Amino acid sequence: MSVLFGRERETAAVGALIRRLPGAGGALVVRGSAGIGKTALLEAAVAEGDGLGVTVLSTAGVESEAHLPFAGLHLLLLPMLDGVAGLPARQRAALDSAFGLGDAPAEPFLIALAVLNLLSEAASRRPLLLVADDAHWLDAPTVDVLAFVARRVRSEPIAMLLALRDGHPTSLDHGGLTELTLEGLDPDAAERLLDSCAPKLGVGARWRVLAEAAGNPLALVELPDALNSEPGAVVADLPPLTTRLERAFAIRLADLPPPTRALLLAAAGDDSGRLSAALAAGSLMAGQELTVAALAPAADSRLVDLVDAGIRFRHPLVRSAIYRQAAPGERLALHTALAHVHAADPDRRTWHHAAALSHPDETVAAELVDLARRARRRGAVAVAVHALRRSAQLSEDAVVGANRLLQAAELAFELGDRDLLADLYGQVDPGVLSALGQARLTWLKEVLEEAPTPVDRLVDMIEPVVAAGDPALAMHFVRAAATRCWWGEPGADVRRRVTGFAERLAPSPDDPELLACLAMADGQERGAEVIERLRRLRGAHLDGAHNRLLGVAATSVGAFDLAGGFLKTAVDDLRAQGRLGLLTQALGSLMWERLYCGDVAAAEIFADEGGRLADETAQPRWRVSALTAQALLTGLRGDIERARARMAEAERVAGPGTVTSVLALLQYGKGVIALSAGQHAEALGHLRRVIAPRGDAHHPSWRLWIVSELADAAVALRDPGAFHEIFPDLEEIAATSPSPLFKVGLRYARAVLSDDESLYREALAADLSSWPSSRARLLLAHGTWLRRHKRVREARESLRAALDACDALGLLAWSERARQELRASGEPHSERVSPSADALSAQELQIAKMAAAGLSNREIGQQLYLSHRTVSTHLYRIFPKLGITSRAQLRDALNL
Repeated sequence: MSVLFGRERETAAVGALIRRLPGAGGALVVRGSAGIGKTALLEAAVAEGDGLGVTVLSTAGVESEAHLPFAGLHLLLLPMLDGVAGLPARQRAALDSAFGLGDAPAEPFLIALAVLNLLSEAASRRPLLLVADDAHWLDAPTVDVLAFVARRVRSEPIAMLLALRDGHPTSLDHGGLTELTLEGLDPDAAERLLDSCAPKLGVGARWRVLAEAAGNPLALVELPDALNSEPGAVVADLPPLTTRLERAFAIRLADLPPPTRALLLAAAGDDSGRLSAALAAGSLMAGQELTVAALAPAADSRLVDLVDAGIRFRHPLVRSAIYRQAAPGERLALHTALAHVHAADPDRRTWHHAAALSHPDETVAAELVDLARRARRRGAVAVAVHALRRSAQLSEDAVVGANRLLQAAELAFELGDRDLLADLYGQVDPGVLSALGQARLTWLKEVLEEAPTPVDRLVDMIEPVVAAGDPALAMHFVRAAATRCWWGEPGADVRRRVTGFAERLAPSPDDPELLACLAMADGQERGAEVIERLRRLRGAHLDGAHNRLLGVAATSVGAFDLAGGFLKTAVDDLRAQGRLGLLTQALGSLMWERLYCGDVAAAEIFADEGGRLADETAQPRWRVSALTAQALLTGLRGDIERARARMAEAERVAGPGTVTSVLALLQYGKGVIALSAGQHAEALGHLRRVIAPRGDAHHPSWRLWIVSELADAAVALRDPGAFHEIFPDLEEIAATSPSPLFKVGLRYARAVLSDDESLYREALAADLSSWPSSRARLLLAHGTWLRRHKRVREARESLRAALDACDALGLLAWSERARQELRASGEPHSERVSPSADALSAQELQIAKMAAAGLSNREIGQQLYLSHRTVSTHLYRIFPKLGITSRAQLRDALNL
């Protein structure tokens, strides 16, 4: 790579990334302050890529372009847009809509998958190097797509370099990407760079530049020319370095002729990058026809270069210096001219109209509302939020403006950006809002969960909202209240009020949202009705979102045996739609359904995928749920140390002050891990926190679902009385509870806590076809009881069946106990031979099963939001682990 003073380590890291192509890819975020050398490093990388025959695609953020949906992405993909025609239909339509070429509503993750596949296809012909400079100034939808792609290029012949300036948060910050931070040059490198660009600088001036620059390469290059402007300034009293550099560039403007300054200002404020647009706007401002010759003085002053019929500023600080040094009146005139120049482009025209105003203007405010509507339809929700915010600022009517801020805040909630939501919420003046507007504001406060509204106060809001004529908002409050009921215990009266409003507002008795609210708000009282209605709805043709709600209703009342069909359909539909936020939640529910219904391998697959998507879609509670399930499943497989590490990570993500239902989940996970480790006193301690009525982890539903684990801990401690002391009202609850999971657990608990064998036979005689793991544990407990009562032959029969079932289900901690009991009965039993599938990660197993089912690499990639090349790479690694050489052997290798 090109020699850069003092950057040997950094150039080596970037060069290594590029030279891995085509065997492997990767992404690197280059981070640092203004002028620290990010652009120089990226330029060196581009030269390296060109030398290696790599296709280079590049884009760069421009501050004035940050609100144009997918502008940066369009520039990046421009050379390969011919390949869009070869994408699957949904992805093609999504990308066309993103670029304003189609009318179909676009889901952001479908757009991102389309980009990934477009790049993957191009890279299969020739490796790609993607370079995004000043990525912090790219529009947010483009950055989100780049973050999505960057997390998925490790197996692709694609290298990505993304430069970010310190202090500018983006969605690249928390994506787990490798970062390279540029610091100031060391003293030796700084002196060498300064001497190379200003060899005749005097000793005093040289010392001053070195002190002011503090190792910043751009400062070392540019400050020597600015010394004469501040001959007596004291270094300690100087403004920040970025301001000094902008001033250094601005100083050169003073000597330029007025036409040149007008043209530079036009180029600095224009976001199209076209020379023709800058010339047109500059001519309007200067009042005379300007030509490209007017730029010659600026090029001589090392401010700009002319490239490909466009103007390139030598550094982003040059652009900002030119714009910032202009007087306010000049900036307003600039944007007025640019709005005229871009009259045919409604988005650019509207943004420039808005920037040209220093006073309210309802016409432009309304144009921004239209712009927000277009942006949202194109999948650029962040742009829509900013358009509505600016529209509120330009609104002539305070009430209209406040309602536009509310719209922006509601979109920020949809976006999952809590900081932006809090900022917008704080700008709304409640005093100008109608009663309905204030209700919307209360709803936003609720979703922010800052001093969460008590359930009874939420319920009190519903009637006025209904009276004001907004049933959709009223249902938001009902759903929020139902969720609060699930999180804690508000009391029977509040629960009944919530379910009453839910039934009143629902369009039909079988409405999925109604059933979810009834189940969450009062599953104990209304659970039987919910289960009956769910049985009627099996096989109904509903969309993914509605099927997910039915799955939520089923799991909330412990009917996991009913939930699977709804949730599987929901997952398939939400995958196809690209609705990854809801898909994350559906996977989280399906994960627990599979765990309780005995498919440990599938539960691990869904926990792995759901956890990754929870990170990507910024849903920490679902991340906690996935981590807890992974920890619990790892414990059931007998790897206690790793299980506890995952449990600690789940607690870290949950953080302090989490809701009761999450605390109950965490205690349940820790209890099961302790049981798997044979540490029964510890298990009892964790589980009784869920049962204790006034405990911080007490949960009315979870306490019913952990009956069997609680019984196991008490029996192992030879203290069945402890169970009854902790759970004195068990039989009273049993008389009314409709929960199938509770009933299964209750039969198990009755058997193991008693010395009456008939209770074992009664439990085993029940229909456990949907609960294979419960049946396996019953067989183990029964065999253990028989052995201890000297009925060895019968004990061996039951224990063998338990062993086979636990091995097949992957409950290895329990199968080890079955082996121990068999040995104690006098029957030696060989150690379990691990199937080759045990060597696969959860994601590899998911891909292997899909391939075994006949799906192509492209079809697998579309479902898992991976490129088909990444799927191919996974299969390349999977085959040796399974000891096979072709797809045709997958079914046998996986015992399908």
